[in-house]
Amino acid sequence: MADFHQNGSITTLHNLRTRTLDDLTYELTACAETRKISLILPCLYSELEGPALPAILDELCTVPYLHRIIIGLDKADEAQFRHAQTFFSRLPQKHMVIWNDSPRMLALGQRLDALGLAPQEAGKGKNVWGCMGYLIACADSAIMAIHDCDILTYNREMLARLVYPVAQPSFPYQMAKGFYPRIDGQKLNGRVTRLLVSPLLIALKKVVGDRDYLDYLRSFRYPLSGEFAMRTSTLPDLRIPSDWGLEIGVLSEAWRNLAPQSVCQVDISDAYDHKHQELSPEDANRGLSRMSTDICKAIFRKLASDGTVFTPNLFRTLKATYYRQALDLLECYYNDAKMNGLSLDRHKEEKSVELFAENIIRAGQIFLENPHESPFIPTWNRVHSADPDFLSDLLRAAADDAQDYR
Repeated sequence: MADFHQNGSITTLHNLRTRTLDDLTYELTACAETRKISLILPCLYSELEGPALPAILDELCTVPYLHRIIIGLDKADEAQFRHAQTFFSRLPQKHMVIWNDSPRMLALGQRLDALGLAPQEAGKGKNVWGCMGYLIACADSAIMAIHDCDILTYNREMLARLVYPVAQPSFPYQMAKGFYPRIDGQKLNGRVTRLLVSPLLIALKKVVGDRDYLDYLRSFRYPLSGEFAMRTSTLPDLRIPSDWGLEIGVLSEAWRNLAPQSVCQVDISDAYDHKHQELSPEDANRGLSRMSTDICKAIFRKLASDGTVFTPNLFRTLKATYYRQALDLLECYYNDAKMNGLSLDRHKEEKSVELFAENIIRAGQIFLENPHESPFIPTWNRVHSADPDFLSDLLRAAADDAQDYR
């Protein structure tokens, strides 16, 4: 998005189309001589069989500045893990496929469970957390980047632009969040960001008043993007949510741990498309219904920890305010899509808004009934304090799995 607007909360780094990918790559390769850069790829085995991941590997094979790639593999049996190792073997960089369901990894999980430190549920949050632990144990990288494995429009410029702000030694940034328009050439996508997060943050500001945290979240153009880069020195104290609140949770941790001047967002693509979750109105534990509830809970928890008092009446007012704001924004999105020749189904959009409004109440009820609920996985600093050998054993388990299941 070629503009140069800054809103003052965090720095926005734009793509003004004045610098080539080759130039960025050359500079990153020089930076990587002294600040090694590693990439984490959390994935499901099913993504190895889809169209996106093979194309992503084609691009990654040509990236010269990556020191290490860590692949967290979920929902794979032994034969599938063996296939995954072959699948990723063409990567020229150092790489490790971590089989999260291996007997060794499950035994490590039981060890954490005995200490009361095990992640409470499987999913992307647990996968990312485990990969971060492996990277911390390697102790050889200064920069960590993460992106999803289902990006249909992926190219290596996305990664270069994502890591540049934290890899450039003259920049102060310790975290960079990627943003982009969620379009596929035909439709305007990104329903949860457009129809839940954006109007919810506006409604919260009206209902609970000005909060620096709300202004901070509103400054991100795509707060739910799965693409971010961080200095590895920040990882041991990072609390990773295990539910669908992962992206909001990481932004909240950056708000808690880092100065605003050390956080930025960066334009990484003109178009971004990946697999789409079903709305799933019939099942609150699946799809965008579950995602929207978890995101609301994550925002409510953070505001409560900063002193906001929530009541049933407040949540009812918030639902009504959100609903009006979401419908107003829907008109904006419709006009934007029409002007750019994109389709937008107003009926489906309003059905989404209705579901999200109900889930604001549902998330509020869960929050009020379980005020001590903590979906956060313990920090790696805490795990290391409770079990000083755990990280080295994690490193060894991943290496032994790679060796034994070739």
